[in-house]
Amino acid sequence: MDLKLSTLLCLTLLFSTILNPALSELCNPKDKKVLLQIKKAFNNPYILSSWKPKRDCCDWYSVTCDSTTNRVNSFTLFSGGLSGQIPPQVGDLPYLELLQFHKQPNLTGPVQPSIAKLKSLKLLRLSWTNISGSVADFLSQLKNLTFLELSFNNLTGSIPSSLSQLPNLEVLHLDRNKLTGPIPKSFGEFHGSFSALYLSHNQLSGKIPTSLAKLDVSTIDFSRNKLEGDASMLFGLNKTTQIVDLSRNLLEFDLSKVKFSKSLTSLDLNHNKIAGSIPVGLTQGDLQYLNVSYNR
Repeated sequence: MDLKLSTLLCLTLLFSTILNPALSELCNPKDKKVLLQIKKAFNNPYILSSWKPKRDCCDWYSVTCDSTTNRVNSFTLFSGGLSGQIPPQVGDLPYLELLQFHKQPNLTGPVQPSIAKLKSLKLLRLSWTNISGSVADFLSQLKNLTFLELSFNNLTGSIPSSLSQLPNLEVLHLDRNKLTGPIPKSFGEFHGSFSALYLSHNQLSGKIPTSLAKLDVSTIDFSRNKLEGDASMLFGLNKTTQIVDLSRNLLEFDLSKVKFSKSLTSLDLNHNKIAGSIPVGLTQGDLQYLNVSYNR
């Protein structure tokens, strides 16, 4: 009798689950509501056609949920399908760790201010879009951020010095925009885990701050700007930097007096006003690529 009763209960539960999928849904209802609001704000694009109210949002395209809490922790949309501005509702996904809008040419407007509420965010990529306005100072509030990419956009204005206050930041991409003004002096103060700085293809001007002598990272790319003066502080015998691209600027210093580390694998200094001879030290390390053409 107990076996029959147990079997009956199991069958009842099974059929109830089949008839009412909501009973087996993992997605948090608050997260689902927010995602549906985001879909509506984007005018229900085809790319989000799998976002149906009766389906578990953890199974929706471009959405990932945490395996333990079942809260939405990743929202990623690549290669077209969106238009308009980033909806403010993205800031209402409190457990979001990854937010990526990449190759969305019809995405416009500023960097959405509500993103500042995403205190768990570790990776933010808004790239290859038509986002405009400034590099928002509020991004420095995202203390868990390790990767920030705002490249290939239409961002203007100066770079906020507060970005160097991000304690866990490892990679910063601000390349391929229309940014102006100097490189912030505070960029010599990034924390120990910081490893790559990309500022190329902008309209940055002025001298490279001497404070960047303290910067020891794997990659530096300041190419295609209007930077002037000395850049020798970026190098040093004890640095671990591997790739440096300073090409197509207005830099002017004596290359023969610069001390290079053996870790350097790629150095591009073409189209500047650099003088002097190539130091012997450059031939004694791991250098694989060197371009010093179109200098003095």
